[in-house]
Amino acid sequence: MKTARVRLGDLSVGSVLSLAAALRQQGIDPQPLLVEYDLDPARLAEPRARLSIPRYMRLGHAAMQLCGDPALGLEMGRLGHIAQVGLAGVTAAQAPTVREAARTLIRFEPLYAANYRGQSSFAEDADGAWLNFYSISPYNAYNRFVVDALLAGWLHQLGALAGRPLAAQRVEIEFPAPDYAERYAEVFGGPVEFGAAHNRLRLDREVLALRNPAHCPSTWHQLLELCEAELAQLTRTRSLRERITQLLGPLLHGREPDLEEIARRLQLPSWTLRRKLAEEGTRFRDILNDTRRDLAMTYIRDTELSFGEIAYLLGFASAEAFQRAFKRWSAQTPGEFRRATRTG
Repeated sequence: MKTARVRLGDLSVGSVLSLAAALRQQGIDPQPLLVEYDLDPARLAEPRARLSIPRYMRLGHAAMQLCGDPALGLEMGRLGHIAQVGLAGVTAAQAPTVREAARTLIRFEPLYAANYRGQSSFAEDADGAWLNFYSISPYNAYNRFVVDALLAGWLHQLGALAGRPLAAQRVEIEFPAPDYAERYAEVFGGPVEFGAAHNRLRLDREVLALRNPAHCPSTWHQLLELCEAELAQLTRTRSLRERITQLLGPLLHGREPDLEEIARRLQLPSWTLRRKLAEEGTRFRDILNDTRRDLAMTYIRDTELSFGEIAYLLGFASAEAFQRAFKRWSAQTPGEFRRATRTG
C-alpha cells in the first residue's frame, strides 16, 4: 500500500508577513529574499497557501543573517497581526475576551499550522492560564526564532485585541539564554526562565478577562461555525494510519511507544485498534517502522540536525542503532543520503 510522504509540517504563508515587516523596520527590503524562497506577491495572496516548516526555518535563518539580528523572532512577534493566520485569526479577533481569543487561536491552530512535533495547548487554572507551545528541540540557529516569534506574537496579538499592551505573568523557554537575552524583558514585561522544561507563556486571570471592544456576538458565532467546519473536514479526511502517524511524532523522543499507548490516545481498546488496522491492510509495527524511516529521511534531507539528535527524536537507543536501521531502509548510510540529497 503506497503512503504519502511524511512531512515535518507546514504553516500559512501569512506567517512570513511579520518577518517582512521586521526586516523593513531595520531598513531592509524583504522582497528579494522572499522571491528567492518563491514567496512573491502572487504566492502570498493564494488562499490556503502553505510553507513547509524546514523552508520557513531556512528563510528565518537567512533573514537573520541578512540583518545581523539574532533576536529577529522577537520583533516578528511584535510586528505580526492576528489576521495573518487566516480564518482562525480573524475569528479570534472577534472573541469577547482575551481568554476566548487565546482559546480560539490554539484550538484552531491546525487550520494555519501543522507540525509533526506536536500541537499548542491552553491550560487554565484558578489563577490564570498557560499558553503552551510544544517542544521543537534540539535548538539551533534555525529554530530558536520560531519560539521567540510565536510566544511574542501571542502576547502582542492578544494585547492588540484588548486595546492595551499586556505583560506576561511568566515566560518559560526550553533553550538556554541566548546572547540577546536582555531583550526578552522588554517584549514580555515579566520574568523569563531559560533552560525550562517547556515553551510557554502565562497570563493571569485579570488579563484573561479583559474585554474586546470590537466583539460582535453574531459575527463571532458565525466565524466559529466556519472554523469548526474546516477543522471537522481536516479530521474526516485522515485515515486511521494517518492519525497514528501524527501521534507517533512527539511520542518517539527517546523511546518507542507501543500499540497499547496509541490505543489509549485514540480512546480505543487495543484489540479494536489491531482489528481496524488489519481492515486497512496494515499493522502497528509496520506503521511505526515506516514512520521512523520517512521521518529519518525528512530530518536528514531538510534539517541541519546531527545524526545523534535524529536518533533521539526517532526513539533509537543510540546513533549506531539508528545508522544500522537507516542502512537497512535505504542501502545508504545517513551521511551518504544527506550528501546525495544536497548535491543531487
